[in-house]
Amino acid sequence: MTERPVAVVTGASSGIGAATARRLAGEGFDVVAAARRRDRLDALAAEQPGIRAATLDVTDDASVAALAADLPDVALLVNNAGGALGIDPVERARVQDWQRMYDSNVLGVLRVTQALLPALEAGEGGHVIVTGSIAGHLVYEGGGGYTAAKHAAAAVVETLRLELNGRPVRVTEIAPGMVRTEEFSLVRLGGDHAAADAVYAGVEEPLTADDIADAIVWTATRPRHVNVDLLVVKPLAQAAPHKVHRTS
Repeated sequence: MTERPVAVVTGASSGIGAATARRLAGEGFDVVAAARRRDRLDALAAEQPGIRAATLDVTDDASVAALAADLPDVALLVNNAGGALGIDPVERARVQDWQRMYDSNVLGVLRVTQALLPALEAGEGGHVIVTGSIAGHLVYEGGGGYTAAKHAAAAVVETLRLELNGRPVRVTEIAPGMVRTEEFSLVRLGGDHAAADAVYAGVEEPLTADDIADAIVWTATRPRHVNVDLLVVKPLAQAAPHKVHRTS
């Protein structure tokens, strides 16, 4: 019996990460769902065969090293951990928020990719996918810290692709636009449910976590000689970060 290829998904305790873990397991991967909230990961693993939980903090070197030590051969790494904090303009932004966003969205990608690259080059080779954002390619008022971090993450992806050229590892960025998940805007807005709901008010069918998981899985399952460099995915209602059609 052929062994199932191993996929590691960071930030897998909710939202896009959890949806991606489910989809990959359904596509025949042995999925290592990694995040800090072990209780959620255990529930996810119990919900669907093919998923196993792994506690991981992408901002902690020792945590990342412990994960990598148990994974000698990895076919796919989905660097999904990250997120946004605050909507303050640059002149009033909290430095600690910017530091946290950079640590998770950029240095987290660096730590996990470095640690797993030997495993990704083992066997038939692997694939690194980073969940970026249209915020990594455009800017908008109130998004300075997040757009700076996502621009940096996009630069890491592009640089890595150049540096790995000739080696058996594909490198892809998935750049979503407006995605409504249970936590992204809520965390960004400090737990203010009314403000989080207002982000999506009047928007017909913002993207869902499943939409982005679908894009990730499609990219990961192309033939090995096909590298999708960048896939931008937005809802029909969104033309740009600052231009969204609302019905009310």
